[in-house]
Amino acid sequence: MAPKNSAFVFLKPHAVTDACKALVKQRLADEGIQVVGEGALGAAEIDEKRLIDQHYYAIASKATILKPEQMPVPAERFRRKFSLGWKEALEKGVVLNAMDACAYLELDAAGLEKAWRRAKEGGNMVKFGGGFYCGLVEVPGKEPVYVFNGFFMSMRETFVRPGASIHYYVVEWEAAKLSWADFRGKLLGPTDPAEAPAGSLRGAIYGRWKELGLKSKPGGGDNGVHASASPFEALAERMNWLGVAPEKDEFGRELLKAGVSKKTLKAWTTDPQVTFGPVPITTSLFDMLEDMDTDMCLAQAAMINGQVFPTAHCATSFAVGLGAGYLLWKMLR
Repeated sequence: MAPKNSAFVFLKPHAVTDACKALVKQRLADEGIQVVGEGALGAAEIDEKRLIDQHYYAIASKATILKPEQMPVPAERFRRKFSLGWKEALEKGVVLNAMDACAYLELDAAGLEKAWRRAKEGGNMVKFGGGFYCGLVEVPGKEPVYVFNGFFMSMRETFVRPGASIHYYVVEWEAAKLSWADFRGKLLGPTDPAEAPAGSLRGAIYGRWKELGLKSKPGGGDNGVHASASPFEALAERMNWLGVAPEKDEFGRELLKAGVSKKTLKAWTTDPQVTFGPVPITTSLFDMLEDMDTDMCLAQAAMINGQVFPTAHCATSFAVGLGAGYLLWKMLR
């Protein structure tokens, strides 16, 4: 019997209303998705434990977690853009992550967002990679500073401002009845809620936002609801938001049985670039596993880790072979 899919779903702070909670539970039930866990997490806990920072790790690590000297800044690209050597900038102390920039510039999240937008509009910004930006931010009365991912603080603020909370659901369903791709594409809907079908959760919240008790129309990051992009991301999110140990989680146990160590599993939760295969391929782990059902995701993770599943497991050697074929298709499409 194929293993069930299990995801982590939460209403974002702007959409935590009784009507939205009822909508989510009804749509899940309509699709045969069972809620096996439910609860709320408030702003103070989200802030103190940096739960939202971990959730958006690829972005947040450059904004709140890492210091500039710890970031993989391409020195030559920094110099070409700003006419200043990276080492010299570090020595001068004029490079800051977004959180430290707020303190130095004496700005709140909204203030930094405005200054960041001015830097972008003025052409004083460079993209180093996915979710990795640096901008020359100028504020009257302060020495200009080079800031990393200054946009994140306003995103973070929506989760940590007093009174904010998320409402979450741990859900599971039969993969044979609903694929992960359809769970995200049809039930959840696209990232931009304005483009989401009316029958999707994001589309329904967008179209009925007044009726559902929201204070403003959803858009951008405030798109109503989040759901895991893959079984592995779901595990990473349960580990982060709920403090679940992998050995206490069904999918986590299967990964451990497949030979993925706890150390590797923990490292994988930050969406690293992984290199694998007889002809080495380097790609984002999360991107590689996106939209896979549980058996395929297990097989793919085992392949990336350089292991194979014992044939007695739910993901058999057939699934490993299938995973290899899927990998080739995904990389060449």
